[in-house]
Order: sequence, then C-alpha cells, then structure tokens
Amino acid sequence: MKSISTIGSNILLGSVGITVMSVLSGCEAPQEEAQNKFLVIEQQPNGKYVVIEELPTEGASRAIIRERDENGNITERFMNEAEMQALAQQEYEKMQQGNSELNAAPSGADAGMGLAGTILAVAAGSLLGNMIGNALMNNKNFKQHSNRVNKSAYSRSAAGGKSTAKSSGKKSFFGGSRTGASKSRGGFFGG
Repeated sequence: MKSISTIGSNILLGSVGITVMSVLSGCEAPQEEAQNKFLVIEQQPNGKYVVIEELPTEGASRAIIRERDENGNITERFMNEAEMQALAQQEYEKMQQGNSELNAAPSGADAGMGLAGTILAVAAGSLLGNMIGNALMNNKNFKQHSNRVNKSAYSRSAAGGKSTAKSSGKKSFFGGSRTGASKSRGGFFGG
C-alpha cells in the first residue's frame, strides 16, 4: 500500500514539475520582428490621408501616395522606405513634444490625418523599430488614430474580423445553439 502512495506522489510531483516548466518556457516568447509594409495612401477631399491598401512585403517598406490637385485629379507618387522613415521620425518627435495630432483624441466623423501622422500610425514598428511601435500602441489616442486611418482589408483581417452581432440563443457544449425556454434536457454533446 505504501508503494502505491509513493507512486501517486511521484506522479503528482512530476505533473506539477511539467506544468511549471511549460508555464516558465511560455514566458520567454521570442520577440517578433516588425514586418515591412507596402502601403497605398490616399488623400481625402478634406486634405487628410487614409490607408486604403496595406500588404506585408519581404522587401523594404514603401508606399504609393495618391494625392488630389486643385482640380480634383488624382496623381500617384512613390515613396521609398528612407522617405517614410524620415516622415515617421519627424512625427514621432512632434508627438514626444506634444505637438502632433496623434496626441489628441480623434474628433469628428472625418477619418484621416496628415501624411506623416498616417505613416507613423500604420507603420511605426516596421519603420522606427518594435520598441517605439509598442510604446506608441500603449497610447490610447495613438491607437484610436491608427484604427481610424487604416481602411485596408488587410488591417481588418489581421485584427480578426471582429463581429458586433450577438447571438440571442443559448450556446451548448459543442457550439450548437438553443433558443427559447425549452424544457427538454440537452445531452453531453449539446443535443
């Protein structure tokens, strides 16, 4: 009888040890590298900019800027990574001084910001590094601006396509739903 309790104690101790080791190894997650981006940024009629396309890219970050002239005609120009980094760095410095539109809460129904703010809001991690990108994402106003200027499908799919629809039915164990106040009893498998 004593050997059975010793075996049980050893099994319990081993299980606890494995659990502790798996929890501790989960705490040392490798830091993700910022992914470079290809952006299409469009100027709105109000003069502000929004991202209409965003794609991950293996090469350097780059953007196509679609701007409107005084007649409403759209022209496109290419912006390389060095130009994007310079604009993002300038906007980041303005934000550190409190002079950026990213410091204030978004207002009004108009989406968009200036070109430098839009680039910083969408690609801060890949242009300026993960530490700055993570620090900016902890800023509530920055996060709201980032969500408002990025209208790309990639951004919506990367966020998980959160749905606002709610089910009024009762969920069963395996995902089926039951509606109403039924008196029938469901089985283990949601029946």
